[in-house]
Amino acid sequence: MDVAGKRVLVREDLNVPMSNGAIADDARVRAAAPTLRHLMKRRARVIVMSHLGRPKDREPDLSLRPIAADLSRNVGREVQFAEDCVGAPATTAVERLLSGQLLLLENVRYHKEDEANDTAFARDLASLGDLFVNDAFAASHRAHASVVGVAAYLPAFAGELMEAELDALHKALDNPRRPMVAVVGGAKVSTKVGVLRSLLQKVDALLIGGAMANTFFKARGWPTGSGLVEDSALKEARDVAEEAGNKLVLPVDLVCARKMQAGEPLRILEADKVEPEWMALDIGPRSVALFSDKLRGAGTVIWNGPVGVAEIEDFSDGTKEVGEAIATSGAYTLVGGGDTVAAIDSLGLGGRYSHVSTGGGATLEYLEGKELPGIRILKEA
Repeated sequence: MDVAGKRVLVREDLNVPMSNGAIADDARVRAAAPTLRHLMKRRARVIVMSHLGRPKDREPDLSLRPIAADLSRNVGREVQFAEDCVGAPATTAVERLLSGQLLLLENVRYHKEDEANDTAFARDLASLGDLFVNDAFAASHRAHASVVGVAAYLPAFAGELMEAELDALHKALDNPRRPMVAVVGGAKVSTKVGVLRSLLQKVDALLIGGAMANTFFKARGWPTGSGLVEDSALKEARDVAEEAGNKLVLPVDLVCARKMQAGEPLRILEADKVEPEWMALDIGPRSVALFSDKLRGAGTVIWNGPVGVAEIEDFSDGTKEVGEAIATSGAYTLVGGGDTVAAIDSLGLGGRYSHVSTGGGATLEYLEGKELPGIRILKEA
């Protein structure tokens, strides 16, 4: 479509972690930049909307204003800023916008109508543009006004980041090179049971680490010491294990401590012999070898969730070693989930995978086989 001179309303996900008013990690800003540069190069009048955090009111700490300077550095042009996403501040700023320029609107979640997918609010947002581009894969599992509502009033398209995310997921899930291996970590079985069941229909091996492995251990009747166990998910863990059969690979040894903090004395314990008052906080060296062996020669690897408490250096070796094994496997590698992305960056593994997804909940829901509202509306449009 010829976008020259047109007002292109773009939904990005610039929901970045903030620390003392500064951006702690601008990965999502960098991921959004190609679509925006593309539109500016084609002389569109680019209007960007996004959310930041979960404001209960107009909380100054959750303003998108600090994002504007970082976005400007990433797109290589000045970024204008509107003090609101609707009303006079927005319409006036849009009217002043010239072809090839970019405007960032204030946090859409300053208005509760966004999350409610309020039709009047969606119409107000849509009035700012001539066409709509959804580039926010990471927010597309939400049926919000700025994600799906505006598509009822404007011609709607997918942005480059959205397209890249969907292509990567399609390549990994729908047409995988074999063998296909999934590594799933994190704390809770309950939040990922749908993902585990969906992956089991596709993978040749399912490797489980992190605190969620404790729930599988307890479901087998093994002692878990003082480690985190999700007692309400024991039946689900048993069902998944039964369904998985030989596909399921659990850790065989664990790095344990009495407290989840740096500097604690560490012990390597057998997975079925964790002692009282000790907790598993990482996978052990034999588990790393087992996981690495399963990953060697894989055709496709999906990785979601660290296999230990990777944010504490004492318990990060397992995640780093498994991440290294995935990176050197020669497979098509898809990494998803905010904790995983944070872990690979902090452990120096960034830039070594086929695709690193910007989506947290959206990636999980897609892996679970759910249709995301923000994608469904684009298909309809």
